[in-house]
Amino acid sequence: MNRWSPTEEELHAYVDGRLAAERHEVVRQWLRGQPGQAARIEAWKHDAEALRAGWARDLEPAVPAALQPHRLRAQLRRRRRARLGIAASCLLALGVGGIAGWQWRDMRLMKEQLPMADAVAAYRLFASDGGAVAGDIAPAALKPWLRTHFGAAGEMPDLSAQGFRLQAGRLLSTTEGAAAMLVYEDAHGARIGLYLRPRTPRNTTGERRDGRLLAQYWAEGDTAFALVGPATQGRMREIAPLLRGG
Repeated sequence: MNRWSPTEEELHAYVDGRLAAERHEVVRQWLRGQPGQAARIEAWKHDAEALRAGWARDLEPAVPAALQPHRLRAQLRRRRRARLGIAASCLLALGVGGIAGWQWRDMRLMKEQLPMADAVAAYRLFASDGGAVAGDIAPAALKPWLRTHFGAAGEMPDLSAQGFRLQAGRLLSTTEGAAAMLVYEDAHGARIGLYLRPRTPRNTTGERRDGRLLAQYWAEGDTAFALVGPATQGRMREIAPLLRGG
């Protein structure tokens, strides 16, 4: 008799907290009887949390110094000490102004999010030179997963002619759906990462420096891509046009 098991899409939705309550409970009960799968899901959750934390660190410089939380708290303390004698109506007005200020800050932060910050964060966490290969998932195991989630866009490119060999990858999860970081390495141990994720309205074509890293990004169909690696790796500027077809 065949036993029911959730699909990969349901498992990713479970990790992201996007399942309806009743389906979430069904999957949770299933995982209780599947220790191997439960360990896999916990690893996904850990990766997602690490990626979100790395993404948040990448976005910190986009917040103006005057709007950083510790500065705002210090300003509020000074205001409270200076206005202890002001009537309750003034305090209420200050509170309303503070709420509006925070709403403005959130809107501004959303507008200033750096392109493909999650790709840069994923590279730093899982593909940086000098550590173990990210995720230690062999290319053969990656193929069916990428094909399921990204279709033809998930075809793993062969960069051997450019001096890089696919080592392994890391399966990730974003709020929009599944993502992946493919790690390529040359004969000298230099690594570049090809990141795939669902496309959003923010995904455009371009490149940017982030510290010592260079991110070149583009989108095709429903998938967004980013090629990330050391800014000193000159071959990246030759590889990215090949990957996006010109």
